Amino acid sequence: MSTLLKMVCLIDGEHYLPVTKSALNTLDNIEHIEVVAAVFIGGTEKLRDATPESIGKKLGVKVYFGPDHHKIPYDLIVEVAVEHHADVVMDLSDEPVVDYSKRFKIASMVLEQGILYEGPDFSFQPLDEYEVLTKPSLKILGTGKRIGKTAVSAYAARLIHREKYNPCVVAMGRGGPEEPEIVRGDEIEITPQYLMEQSDKGIHAASDHWEDALMSRILTIGCRRCGGGMVGQVFITNMKQGAQMANEVDSEFVIMEGSGAAIPPIKTDRHIVLVGANQPIINIERFFGPYRIKLADLVVVTMCEEPMASPGKVERIQKFIEGINPQATVIPTVFRPKPLESVEGKRVLFATTAPDSVKEVLIKHLEEEHGCTVVGTTPYLSNRPLLQKDIEKYIDQVDVMLTELKAAAVDVATKDALQAGLEVVYCDNIPLVIREEDNLDPAILEVVDQAIADHSNK
Repeated sequence: MSTLLKMVCLIDGEHYLPVTKSALNTLDNIEHIEVVAAVFIGGTEKLRDATPESIGKKLGVKVYFGPDHHKIPYDLIVEVAVEHHADVVMDLSDEPVVDYSKRFKIASMVLEQGILYEGPDFSFQPLDEYEVLTKPSLKILGTGKRIGKTAVSAYAARLIHREKYNPCVVAMGRGGPEEPEIVRGDEIEITPQYLMEQSDKGIHAASDHWEDALMSRILTIGCRRCGGGMVGQVFITNMKQGAQMANEVDSEFVIMEGSGAAIPPIKTDRHIVLVGANQPIINIERFFGPYRIKLADLVVVTMCEEPMASPGKVERIQKFIEGINPQATVIPTVFRPKPLESVEGKRVLFATTAPDSVKEVLIKHLEEEHGCTVVGTTPYLSNRPLLQKDIEKYIDQVDVMLTELKAAAVDVATKDALQAGLEVVYCDNIPLVIREEDNLDPAILEVVDQAIADHSNK
């Protein structure tokens, strides 16, 4: 960004022009700001001669009008900001012309262009994107937490590896290491005992990169992050170092994995975006849901089943995504558990982060597809005290602790099970399509091939 900030201001007719002019003069008189244009975004209550020429003459700046004075000209705001090479779009409007939803829409569209969007008491900045990677890459990000991002990342990594692209995963988590660490999932046997040894050393052995290494059997690089802004920016992360390490390791393709709704601050060639059908619809359709969705080359909609989402809600989500990002492929899915080792004929305690409302579906799948008897379940991998109570309740009735590698899976579930002499088996979550016409594997590989093509054309 240059020393002199070029600013486009949003104005309305609900303010008297002398008041608006005073505000514009105040901004323009700040040494490092140049007001280059204004966009009229609505309201004519206090305007007598509402033409761009007359208002521009009175305000002393070029003013742009949309076709309808009563509607916000979203596209025009972006066009003017880009045309004038603006660094900042400053919103000098107010209710009733703009409300929260309209401002978030403006913010999303402006941020897509890498331009700041500010107002009297807010500032939204574009995401940091460090150009670090020297290999073809894709980014996997989500519209929220607990929507299956790590499961899809692991699934994609396995698929890419199977197709001989030799990928590595760089993942950031809230329990990640102080310095990025490499886990050679392709070389070491990650047993429950091995993970316990790591946990005893103070390592968060259920962090996302450990899960990726265990489920995909590939090289992973673990990073940390703290904080997550509304757009997806993190407060601190060592992911830039992790990306630099990915350049040096023996891999040909890099998957940058987000954390919750936080987005890796590393520029990649392509994007896969996860949308949880279990999320409140307002979080998908408004705020910065659209911003994330518009980044996507492939959208995987997860948890598309009752009671988490009705067929009507899934259809609404799909149509919304197709409406704002028609170039992206959209595939609705559900998750089903897959033990990494055989549990056939065994009595099982199943520990998961899936909500209790879907446990009967998961139990039925495990028993029918994997031949075990599920004696008990616990949805409390993210709640250590309640998880411990459930383990105590069932531990004398089962042969196997079957657990996802999440949260307290190592320091509570694995530890207690091993101490009780139980077998510990880790469990993957596999995304399955719900429509006959969809095929997830080719859709993922198409994004990979596009990323490789983009990288070779740089």
